This record gives sequence, C-alpha cells and structure tokens, in this order.
Amino acid sequence: MEISSALIQKYFKDLSEDQIAKFDQLYDLYSFWNAQINVISRKDIEELYQRHILHSLGIAKFCAFKPGTKVLDVGTGGGFPGIPLAIMFPETQFHLVDSIGKKIKVVTEVAAALGLTNVKASHLRAEQVTDKYDFVVSRAVTRLSDFYPWIKGKFTKQSNHAIANGILYLKGGELAEEIKESGLKAELYPLSAYFEEDFFETKYVVYIPQ
Repeated sequence: MEISSALIQKYFKDLSEDQIAKFDQLYDLYSFWNAQINVISRKDIEELYQRHILHSLGIAKFCAFKPGTKVLDVGTGGGFPGIPLAIMFPETQFHLVDSIGKKIKVVTEVAAALGLTNVKASHLRAEQVTDKYDFVVSRAVTRLSDFYPWIKGKFTKQSNHAIANGILYLKGGELAEEIKESGLKAELYPLSAYFEEDFFETKYVVYIPQ
C-alpha cells in the first residue's frame, strides 16, 4: 500500500516541493472525506495513488497542458482526474462538474485544503455548462455514444497544443465496439506505455479530436 506521493514522483521527475506536498496531502484528505461521503470504494482508498491519482495523470503523460488552457472535467466524482491534473498544471484552469452535490462538496473541500486556485467546482450536469474549453477530460462515466452529446459544441476553436482540442477520456477494457458504436474518430493510447504497474495493462487514454 502506497500512502505517499512516491509513486507519482517515480513517473514525474520534475515536480516542485509544493506539488509533492500537495500530492502527499491527498491520502489524508480523501481518507477523511471518504469516511463521511463515500466517493471512492473503501478498498480503493488503500490504492488511491495508483488507481486514482496516477491513473488520472495518464492524461498528463499524453498531453501537457499549457498555461491558460481551460479544461472541463465531466462527472468528476470526488475530483478525478481534475484534482491531480490541477496540481500537475497550476497555470491551467480546471472546471470540475458533477450532477451529485455531495461529490462536489468533497471536491470543493479538497481543493480548498490544497489551496488550488485553478479549480472551480460546480454541481451541474454537463449539458448545463455554457462555457467553452480547450479540452474535456473524464474518467469512464458512461459509454462514448452517451457522453459525446453532453459536451458537443463546448470546445474553443483555437488549438494551442501539438494535438487539436478535444476529449481526453480515461477508459479500460475492450473499446473497439464502443468506439465503433459512437461513430467518433477516436485514438487509443495505452497507459501501459507510461506506467509499468499491472493495473494499467488494459487502461487507455481515448483521444477524440474536435
């Protein structure tokens, strides 16, 4: 069981002391809030750094967000992938939304405890969001064919990264059928290319350019 940021530092060598301190705080913060409002399964809290934090940071391995980038995290739950990404990219603006109010309470409290000024959390469904973003991130909230209509048209036109603006979706398992069903042009990037732990063998970043 890993209850410090050592696993994160293994894969991200250039973290500042402040970032390391914030990642180290996550275990105690999520243990405290999870005991009151269950946002992570009880057994998973012991695997927080691998299954939730490092998993979220698979997106950071695929795309390093530039300062000023706006990112929407749909169905964030307790704050994944948004909170770890906000620590990793302090000059990127993150808007974390979830339709369940108590989950957004956890996100708000965790972000406040960490002093994350680049995080806004809203108790909203994705369809209710009116702003536009460079990227939409999410972690396996639903099938892509259901997910895409929620966020269609929420993208800024100007791309400032090596990849076009779009969706960065964390998902595992056999995805060929789901992608075909969605009719979307999706590219799969295996997280096992970045992380050696067995957990990541069937996990992907699904990139859907807009």
